[in-house]
Amino acid sequence: MRVTGELVHAGQEGHRAAGAEEDEAGGAGALPRYWPLLLVGAAVVPGTLLFLVGRWGDAPAVQAWRTVCLAVTVQALPFLLLGTALSGAINAFVPERVFRRMLPRRPLLAVPVAGVAGVVLPGCECASVPVASSLIGRGVTPAAAFAFLLSAPAINPVVLTATAIAFPGSPAMVLARLLASLATAVVMGWLWLRFGRNEWLRPAVRHTGHQAGHSRWEEFRLGFQHDFLHAGGFLVLGAMAAATFNVAVPRSVLATFTGTPCLSVLFLAALAVLLAVCSEADAFLAASLTGFPPVARLAFMVVGPMVDLKLIALQAGTFGRAFAVRFSAATLVVAVACSALIGGALL
Repeated sequence: MRVTGELVHAGQEGHRAAGAEEDEAGGAGALPRYWPLLLVGAAVVPGTLLFLVGRWGDAPAVQAWRTVCLAVTVQALPFLLLGTALSGAINAFVPERVFRRMLPRRPLLAVPVAGVAGVVLPGCECASVPVASSLIGRGVTPAAAFAFLLSAPAINPVVLTATAIAFPGSPAMVLARLLASLATAVVMGWLWLRFGRNEWLRPAVRHTGHQAGHSRWEEFRLGFQHDFLHAGGFLVLGAMAAATFNVAVPRSVLATFTGTPCLSVLFLAALAVLLAVCSEADAFLAASLTGFPPVARLAFMVVGPMVDLKLIALQAGTFGRAFAVRFSAATLVVAVACSALIGGALL
């Protein structure tokens, strides 16, 4: 009897456990208590958000922001493509001995030679950054590579021709831009040679140079792919920052600085950093700023190709943030000083 009672008790416990499992299963499969409200929310909330975002996106300020951001990106993208392609070609096809033969062995002399060599790259600042990185990877002293980085977007034939067209009948402006930009590039190369530190310079890890037994075209493809994707992201970030400034700052602020020569130079130099206009187009914008003196407009054209938001972003992504902050700040000071001195003498 005792055994029978235990069996009956065990059977009852089993039925209770099975019932509990069924209740849990039914609870798991049952609808939530407030399912009608959840259903309405799922139907209404996404549509409302899409409507509000659409209305906000149609606002004139947002449309202007999108236009400026897209314009800066599209304007610079072909030259970034050119620069990364040239960088990949240098990396894969140009032997190191070519650079040793072209540049003087003494870094002090290599800097001005590299600065003058910037005339051969018909691109903007977006193209010069990956090329300078490739030159450093191929054994060129960083001081000479940085002089090339600064001079290439400022003194190449395309930029000088655009400046002559934007300022018709004013060859002094073209000459002043050439001399001030070249002087800034050379001085910055020498300053890096004297005060630069290797721990500030942290280039991105990438394959440099041809390796025996490897396909040169494959090395070109890998180098081009790395540089373009890496620099392209920072280009977009810089374009977004420039578009934000264009939309946020009222145009009435411009009129405040036109009356004072010193303030106008500093203001247009800062404006060049924030607007991030491509060097092939900045002369036309400078020419439109008729209320400012010629020296201030010269500073705008000298500073822009060397220090702007997208260039700072590209430098930070390529060489490291520590380098970009120090180098950009020093370049801005030197560029303003060279513009004021040379512009004051020629204009």
